[in-house]
Amino acid sequence: MFRSDPSYNVVGFTAAQIPFISGRMYPKELSGSLYPKGIRIYDESELPRLVKSMNVGVCVMSYSDLRYVDVMEKASIANANGSDFWLVAPERTMIKSSKPVISVCGVRTGVGKSQTSRYISLWLREHGVKAAIIRHPMPYGILKEQSVEVFKDLKDLDRYKTTVEEREDYEPHIVNGFWVYAGVDYGEVLRRAEKDADVILWDGGNNDASFVKPDMSIVVADPLRAGDELNYYPGETVARLADVIIINKANSAQRSDIDRVARNLEGINKSARIVMADSIIRVDNAGNIKGKRVLVVEDGPTITHGGMKFGAGTVAAKEYGAKEIVNAKKYAVGSIKDTFMKYPRLSDELPAVGYSPKQIRDLQDTINSADCDSVISATPIDLRKVIVVNKLIVRVTYELKPRGKTLDAALERFLKKELK
Repeated sequence: MFRSDPSYNVVGFTAAQIPFISGRMYPKELSGSLYPKGIRIYDESELPRLVKSMNVGVCVMSYSDLRYVDVMEKASIANANGSDFWLVAPERTMIKSSKPVISVCGVRTGVGKSQTSRYISLWLREHGVKAAIIRHPMPYGILKEQSVEVFKDLKDLDRYKTTVEEREDYEPHIVNGFWVYAGVDYGEVLRRAEKDADVILWDGGNNDASFVKPDMSIVVADPLRAGDELNYYPGETVARLADVIIINKANSAQRSDIDRVARNLEGINKSARIVMADSIIRVDNAGNIKGKRVLVVEDGPTITHGGMKFGAGTVAAKEYGAKEIVNAKKYAVGSIKDTFMKYPRLSDELPAVGYSPKQIRDLQDTINSADCDSVISATPIDLRKVIVVNKLIVRVTYELKPRGKTLDAALERFLKKELK
């Protein structure tokens, strides 16, 4: 938005939530001709000092999955120190594609965006349409080396030195036979994907708006966190922009919560088609759950900043008769212990966080030190490819199963309109 506009001077970025990002530089190779030295990234705790010391006129909110009260706290900090506070409309930051675009976004982290994207990509392939999947950026490594990344097979996950979080989003698509496009420079990422596809499928992260302007906007909501669809930024915004809203996990939620979410979403977007869907879990070796003391490993973002009280691993443990879910917090070491301290409501479930090699080693050591019979892994990746553990791992996967034909019919209308 600001890179080529000389009427603005971007003096810095702040980072929060994701570890190991602050203290770095947004590199000159990506920041454009107006910023030949790059742009420094600061820890967000420094915001009051930065606003005053650099005479900042505007603070721009540019990350997601925040409660409204937290957004306004940041606005108050900016205002109190002399800066305006902006929330930028998604339309102003979207890139226009030369190909038809379907975006999949969510009202919160962990609602089931990736399983929805997998359903859509497979549906498109069955209908003879080649889809290129663009993933939300995850700039955890050396940014200038992450300008454009194309993941064609599982070996590319190692070649690009991906974190656990990146693997969770890329690996299932690759296993399904799709190429995944990612990186930091989204103009270049989009142009690369356009060369290889009939349709662009944006598989979003957190509850961000799409970085690519969609021709069809699909947004996923979660009745296990009923009410969040009206209380998180920018989740409500993307829900208001949706053409189709999927209320996922209907098979795990209370009817009253499903109805509440439906009423809330219909109240803010009367034109969107509402689809009910189930999140179906599959277990690769259920016999190693029944009667066992199990350690449950869940998708990290979902149960940390996503705020889920439980994930698919706990559902599997209860459904398949585990004797006990052991307390993961008791065995946490190093940075994993720090994660439990940051999110004190966590205890029994182990978040599969791995933003750095050290965190991955700490995750491995935590699992190896746990006193349990087996490990239920409900992270989207095969953990055995990332860490070496001394216990049997039972994998849990989950897929979207829409109820009725509303979603398929919407996709058929999209194809007729956009691929004439």
